[in-house]
Amino acid sequence: MIEARELTKRYGDKTVVDHLSFTVKPGEVTGFLGPNGAGKSTTMRMIIGLDSPTGGSVTVNGRSYAKHAAPLHEIGSLLEAKSVHPGRTAFNHLMALAHTHGISRRRVDEVIELAGLTSVAGKRAGAFSLGMGQRLGIASALLADPAIVMLDEPVNGLDPEGVLWVRNLLRSLADEGRAVMLSSHLMSETALIADHLVIIGRGRLLADTTVDDFTREAGGGGVKVATTEAVRLRSLLAGPDVTISSSSAEELVVSGRSAREIGAVAAEHGVALYELTPQSVSLEEAFMALTHDAVEYQSAPADTARKAA
Repeated sequence: MIEARELTKRYGDKTVVDHLSFTVKPGEVTGFLGPNGAGKSTTMRMIIGLDSPTGGSVTVNGRSYAKHAAPLHEIGSLLEAKSVHPGRTAFNHLMALAHTHGISRRRVDEVIELAGLTSVAGKRAGAFSLGMGQRLGIASALLADPAIVMLDEPVNGLDPEGVLWVRNLLRSLADEGRAVMLSSHLMSETALIADHLVIIGRGRLLADTTVDDFTREAGGGGVKVATTEAVRLRSLLAGPDVTISSSSAEELVVSGRSAREIGAVAAEHGVALYELTPQSVSLEEAFMALTHDAVEYQSAPADTARKAA
C-alpha cells in the first residue's frame, strides 16, 4: 500500500505538489491522473525516494522507501523506460538488478518470457524500439515480485497486442492482491483498467473516487427511462427527493432513484420498459471538465485555429 499524507514539494517559490493525500490500496488498480505539469511525476519520484518531500510524508507498505532493506521487493516501478544503460543487453540489465537483491537467474528468465523479450534478450537496450523499451521497463518493475507496482505511461509505444498484454497484466496483478498505481494520459485505456482514481491538478487533489462514480456524477447522476407509459411511471416514481424531467413523450430522466429501484417499481406495477440507462459520460469527458482550470497550457478551439490560418 502507498500512503501519501499532506505530501508537498516546492522548488524555490514554486509549489509543485501541494498538501496531497491519497492511498493506493492492495487489490486495486489506481489510476493516477492529471494534466501536464500537475505534479504526477514529482509525486511518483517522491514515492520511490528520488526526490525528498518539502513537507508531509509518503510511505510504501508502512515505511518510507529508503528504510526498506530490499525496496524492490516492496515496490517495482517504471518511470522512464529509457533509463537503461544503452550498451547493456536486456538480460544483463535485469541480471544487474537481480544481483542487488539476491534474485535468481531463473526469475530473470521468467520476467523476460513474461514481457515477450525472449527473442531479443541478448540485444543491446540502446537499439530497442520505444515499445520494446517499455516491455523491458515493465520486466524490471516485476523482477522482485513486488507487493506494489507503479507504472508511468506503461503502454506508450506499444502496439495493440502490447496494450492488451499490459491491460491483462495489471488486472491480474491487482486480482492477486497487489497494489497497482498507473499514470496515463490515455483515458480510454485507464477506464478499462482502473478501479480507483486519484486526479490532481496544479499539485492539488481534485478527485479521489471510483471510475464509475466519477463518470456517473459528471453525467448528472440521473437515469434515462423509456416506456410507453411515461405519465403513469412518473407518478409511481414521484417522491420528495426525486426529480423527473422528460425529453419526449416516452422518455424520462430520473434523479434520486437508482436504475435498480426504478426497474423494481416498474416491474411491480407491470410497466414495460425498453430502456433503463444510468446517465454518465466518458472518463475523458469527465476528466476534461474537472481539470479545465488546472491545465498548464490552454489550446485554442479548432475553428479558431482555422481562422488564424
